[in-house]
Amino acid sequence: LQLVESGGGLVQPGGSLTLSCVASGFTLADYAIGWFRQSPGKEREGVSCINNDGGGTNYADSVKGRFTISRDNAKNTVYLQMNRLKPEDTAVYYCNANPTWPRGSDYWGQGTQVTVSS
Repeated sequence: LQLVESGGGLVQPGGSLTLSCVASGFTLADYAIGWFRQSPGKEREGVSCINNDGGGTNYADSVKGRFTISRDNAKNTVYLQMNRLKPEDTAVYYCNANPTWPRGSDYWGQGTQVTVSS
């Protein structure tokens, strides 16, 4: 089971980024997928989660109305569209397979860095 995140980078406050999580070694459609993030000195926290068919989602209060999670099971990919980014969104973002929201399972990707700074 492998998860690979991409799409991170440096963006100015108010900007947007879209993260991707590509799965291999298993059928993505069988699992809920979550996005988590961790910044220096802080615990990893749940950002958003989507169930296996995309019919249900959850969001942390801090990102509601700004972030949107979606999935394309045919492409084995889950996305996190992030709008109106703030400096406090700066973190390493990880995807996770089969989380028990808001906690992750043991199946993590390697992470992608998102930095929001002017």
